[in-house]
Amino acid sequence: MNVSVQELAVLQQQQDRIRNKCIMAHVDHGKTTLSDHLIASNGLIHPKMVGELRYLDSRDDEQARGITMKSSSISLLYVPGAAQRPEGPRSVTTAEKLSQGYLVNLIDSPGHVDFCSEVSTAARLSDGALVVVDAVEGVCIQTHAVLRQAWEEKVKPCLMINKLDRLILELRLSPEEAASRLTAIVAHANMIWSAFTSEHFMREADAVLAAEQQQQQRLGGNEDAASQQRDDCDE
Repeated sequence: MNVSVQELAVLQQQQDRIRNKCIMAHVDHGKTTLSDHLIASNGLIHPKMVGELRYLDSRDDEQARGITMKSSSISLLYVPGAAQRPEGPRSVTTAEKLSQGYLVNLIDSPGHVDFCSEVSTAARLSDGALVVVDAVEGVCIQTHAVLRQAWEEKVKPCLMINKLDRLILELRLSPEEAASRLTAIVAHANMIWSAFTSEHFMREADAVLAAEQQQQQRLGGNEDAASQQRDDCDE
């Protein structure tokens, strides 16, 4: 599906059709390759260049080192159901793009721990996040960190398990073993997210208990002072 700048400019005037999404993950779990796939869906790069071009790694040092160091963004068009059309996404008309399409501002964030501030900035600009997890490596330490960033910035995460082919080509798992591994990854991510929720409620409960204790101490102090005053009057 080819998209023109004019079509994106028209959608920019419709705030209800604008979505800001960031891609977050541990280093080398496939964020930038996923970005290339999404960019290719808009006809901006050739599908054969996906994963090699690293379109959003625009800095020379990023291309040389093969890692994302700065968050980069791009505006893309998404039309629901376009990929499932029998005649293909190229059959989407301009009228359908403008009436049904969404302008997605996609932000590719770094995965290395040294650039966590870039991840925080990307999360604050977004209303949703794709959390990418390698099917073989599973949930890693930086995955935990980006989930916390999403929680703190009130960003709704969507878990995406990437590199499924590694389960077959490298680990040579059976279908049952692969399904069990994928289920464990989803459960691990959900457990981390639930832990943030529990931690939040525990902090609120501790704050309430501390406030009640302080209030009781103040009331107790006032009662002691009043009792002392009565004793002084009696004397």
